[in-house]
Amino acid sequence: MKRLFFLLFGFCSYVIAAASPGKMIKDAIQLIAALKRSNAYIEDVSGNRVYNSPVQITRVWEKDVCRLWIVNKGDHPVSLNNIVLFEVDGTLLNSNYKIYGEGFQKLTQLGGTLGKPVSLGGYTDEGHYKLSGPHNMPTAYGMFNLTLSERSHLLFGFSTCRKFIGRISFNAGKIMVSVDGENLTLKPGQRLQLEDFMLSAGTDRNALYDALARQIAKTHRPLLNKQVPVGWCSWYCYGPGVTQKDIQENLKGFATELPAVKYIQIDDGFQPFMGDWLDENPAYGSLANTLENIRQNGFVPAIWLAPFIAEKKSRLFREHPDWFVKDSSGQPLNSATIGFGGWRNGPWYVLDGTHPQAQAYLKQVVKTMREKWGVEYFKLDANYWGAIHKGVHYDKNATRIEAYRQGMKAILEACGTNTVVLGCNAPVWPSLGLVTSFRTSNDVFRDWNSFTSTGRENLYRGWQNGKLWYNDPDCLVLVPNNGSGKDVPQNEYMFHASIVHAVGGLVLLGDKYANLTPAQFEVIKKELQPTGKGAQFTTDEFQTGITDMGNEQFYYFLNWDDKKTVTLKIKLKGRATLKNFWEGTALGVHEGEYEVKDLAPRTAIVIKATLVKE
Repeated sequence: MKRLFFLLFGFCSYVIAAASPGKMIKDAIQLIAALKRSNAYIEDVSGNRVYNSPVQITRVWEKDVCRLWIVNKGDHPVSLNNIVLFEVDGTLLNSNYKIYGEGFQKLTQLGGTLGKPVSLGGYTDEGHYKLSGPHNMPTAYGMFNLTLSERSHLLFGFSTCRKFIGRISFNAGKIMVSVDGENLTLKPGQRLQLEDFMLSAGTDRNALYDALARQIAKTHRPLLNKQVPVGWCSWYCYGPGVTQKDIQENLKGFATELPAVKYIQIDDGFQPFMGDWLDENPAYGSLANTLENIRQNGFVPAIWLAPFIAEKKSRLFREHPDWFVKDSSGQPLNSATIGFGGWRNGPWYVLDGTHPQAQAYLKQVVKTMREKWGVEYFKLDANYWGAIHKGVHYDKNATRIEAYRQGMKAILEACGTNTVVLGCNAPVWPSLGLVTSFRTSNDVFRDWNSFTSTGRENLYRGWQNGKLWYNDPDCLVLVPNNGSGKDVPQNEYMFHASIVHAVGGLVLLGDKYANLTPAQFEVIKKELQPTGKGAQFTTDEFQTGITDMGNEQFYYFLNWDDKKTVTLKIKLKGRATLKNFWEGTALGVHEGEYEVKDLAPRTAIVIKATLVKE
């Protein structure tokens, strides 16, 4: 049995395994002690430390969680920019420590090492959205894991995101933990609560992630339905050119072959202009008739919506420019001037979540769709823009985090109960407690590079599934569409399918009914019973993983290599009857270690195990 030692520094505790009492554990101890000893301070707008400041930052530890407050004890207002909570210099750091960090928005994830970080996605906070961290250092938002060795991890995590975004900035010479003060003014005598920060170390990274998720849930209660949502989405069949006829062509087939498909999601394309969500679009056809047909075929209507944005041609923008986030001159902020301006019909302008009339409009749109149209599932896209930086809000005392959260709370109020709310292209930590499901990767395309890149993005976030929200790994695609994916062999499609199953979250089909075969229907039927749990992998190579459902387990064997075969092993939970999950082939009764020999390149195997009762 593994013996545990509990080490206490002040009020901060963390757990390590005595089985690994080597240098890496010692390094973790020293890092935590140094972080706790470091001084908290504020920086001015130029990034210079402010000495002799009347601002006082209070840190109170309760086990491994630190509560933080900031107060102005002076006679004059103070502008808050970078609020530094903890830091440690390079004398205790190793540039080869492996890292994983969350981005501000869902398209950014950080991997690599402390000295050589790499972006795991193609759209970075810094490059694509023009979000710079303190001192232009690489920056994670919300959480950051430092792997000192295979069995020594140090997790930095903000367990709340109420008003400010927490940041962990780093390089080989420093780690800085801070919150973005957003240039707010702290009046004399004014006291603000900052975000709670969690610092923990241990030998099991998955256990550390679970502890962070539990702490987050104390403030941001997950909006989890009793059943993991499953359905079909129009985007990967028809794109923005979708029509009423397109949706109808799929309904009868799915009703006959796949009645377990609950939600039929009409994606982008039904609206005339971005922002005018309730107006008719003649090019689409009758949305009302489509929704009625969905219900008549036994499904539940679901719809795409980008609630925080509007294009310049929209009626919303033309009639109500005062409802939008402003630039420094008082004009509606053109998002292209400070970052990415939108992927279609840009540049986009941003509804101000702190503006009472903008909140009322969001409620009106969603309440109309929910109560009059019968929509029970909302895919909320482009949510990042709701938390856009460098804008001026109606409420001058609100941060961009509060603007986003206030707008989302207005939407949730209009949704009522038993409604699925999917956050897509959204800010990650600011969405805590506000969505049922969260997209955890970039868009999927029908090619090997996309299957592997989105696959890794999703598996890095697997720990969030069923704990913060239901992860959305994007659509399951199994066949070509209009020429796209025609050269992709079946093993690569099934590799993608295996990762979708390993994610264990929301499942949306992305293929036209007419393109699917009976064999693919059988795969889909299995996918439409998601586990609700993310598979746990021991390393970032994501070669072997397990989803433990109690009496049953799913074991995942993934060969990501383009050319080489691999032999993979995994320890079984117990003596069990095994079968190939996709093929249904019986593999006999096994116990101890199970080996898959010579797994072909670009191939995955999923094995379902049922424990044998002794």
